[in-house]
Amino acid sequence: MVTDSQMSRYNRPIMQEEQQIYDHLLHWIELESPTEMITRFQTLFLNGTGYPDQQISQALKKIVGSELATEDFRYILNRCCHILINRWQARPQSQLAIPQLVKLFESPPHAFGISATHSYTIKRLHSLINQFTETEQYLTLRRLAQVLTEAAESQGNRPLGMLIRRYPYLYEHCLLSDGSTQEQKTTVQKIQLVRQKQFEIDLSQYVTYQVRRSHSTQSPTADSQHIILPVTNPTLLTDQDLSQALHHYIGKIEGSRTHKDIALNFMTHVGSSPSIRSFKDDLYQYITASVDPAYGNRKFNNQLYYYLQDVLPDSSHQCLNDFWLIRICNHLLNFLVADKPQSPNHFMFIDLITNLGPIATIGILLKIVLICRKVRPCLERRLSILFSHYEMSAREAVEWLVQALETLNVALTTNFGSMNLSLVR
Repeated sequence: MVTDSQMSRYNRPIMQEEQQIYDHLLHWIELESPTEMITRFQTLFLNGTGYPDQQISQALKKIVGSELATEDFRYILNRCCHILINRWQARPQSQLAIPQLVKLFESPPHAFGISATHSYTIKRLHSLINQFTETEQYLTLRRLAQVLTEAAESQGNRPLGMLIRRYPYLYEHCLLSDGSTQEQKTTVQKIQLVRQKQFEIDLSQYVTYQVRRSHSTQSPTADSQHIILPVTNPTLLTDQDLSQALHHYIGKIEGSRTHKDIALNFMTHVGSSPSIRSFKDDLYQYITASVDPAYGNRKFNNQLYYYLQDVLPDSSHQCLNDFWLIRICNHLLNFLVADKPQSPNHFMFIDLITNLGPIATIGILLKIVLICRKVRPCLERRLSILFSHYEMSAREAVEWLVQALETLNVALTTNFGSMNLSLVR
């Protein structure tokens, strides 16, 4: 594991002055309270003057004056932030300090009592701070702060980005950036595991409550001596939509078969080492079986067929293996969800949700992940592309995406989580 005192992940030699600042922060984080550390951080980086340790002030001055500062400073500052964040995250009583740290960057930096000899360095520092707030590194910090902040999520005029804490499967893609160290990645993974586990517990308790309430209604005397305490729906779906999603993702959808049964049967039918061409034909049938014919026969089925024919055309006669399976499924997710991060093409995804609804649309994506579990990160990455694309949009303006994100959370949790929801079937 890469530690705070080792070379950062973007593979750039660490300057002596840079290491001085890292070691300085590592020293004081063990001695001072979060409030004191935030004040220390603000004085050093945001004010740029009046810092009590002149040696550290001089080290920062050399970094700021470096020819490489324009490119490197964002990584250095991000690393300094994460030295504090990594320690506070490991201490539950200190976690609320993380949003306070990130909030420092929301206001333009100011300095007080700047002398003529220091004015250039401080102005340069403030310019670099302002540039930092436009980087991917700062964006991931802001999202992390949002994950750790309890937000009023019911208001439709709030930005989609405020819902990030609800979707642990997006964390690895939305909370890490170029230059993130392994330690930062480990911190995000820990947060992700806690949030995912909590959602599993909340969903399990909600399902148990609904089952008990249903039994009580059907047999009033059975629970007459017991008070059934209500449990809040842990999603932003309506109770009816959540019930339908649960039955769709873990219930029987084709005769006596669940999604997992269908996926297993498909891979058994495909057999060992078929040609890529024959596999794509079978895959077409596997996917379209879940599509309403009224929609599929208009144009979707043809679009899907010809898209699959164009995937790896020069390798059609090769035998299918894990490598080719991953590539084919990855291409298919490009087609169904979104492709490149910049200006993602996601018309097909919107069209599917509009015509089939989020439950059936996410069901198609689930079928792909169930036959090739290694592409689950690819699916999560594509949803993170859409989340980032619409992050600043009001929730009410992208309700279709909110419904998709919520529904995917249910689909992934019920099929890949550790809880037993067999009561739903």
